[in-house]
Amino acid sequence: MGRTIPPFRPALEHEIQSWKDYRRGLNPEERPLMDKIMLEARKRSDAGSLAARPLISEVLFLSILIGQQKEIEKLKARLEKIENIDQKSQIAGKTGKRKNLSHYFQKLNFS
Repeated sequence: MGRTIPPFRPALEHEIQSWKDYRRGLNPEERPLMDKIMLEARKRSDAGSLAARPLISEVLFLSILIGQQKEIEKLKARLEKIENIDQKSQIAGKTGKRKNLSHYFQKLNFS
């Protein structure tokens, strides 16, 4: 019996290419963002191959969502660190040892 679903990676690339007119319509500063988003789908092509979904766009969008969720989780963890530092700083401030938070933001790579 033949395949009923085409190989995933070429199908994914075809799907991504089908969005090229949309990408061209974006503002020039938004195009790199779209490229990064599509990279999220490419990063998860192994999982997409295993999903065997007839609609490639489903896998494309789910892969993008997973990448976005990963970024959200990283940002939440960084924010939690900042909040902990701020709480400690406020406690230290009561004893006259309050430090400038910009020092901590620099450590965490926030501008």
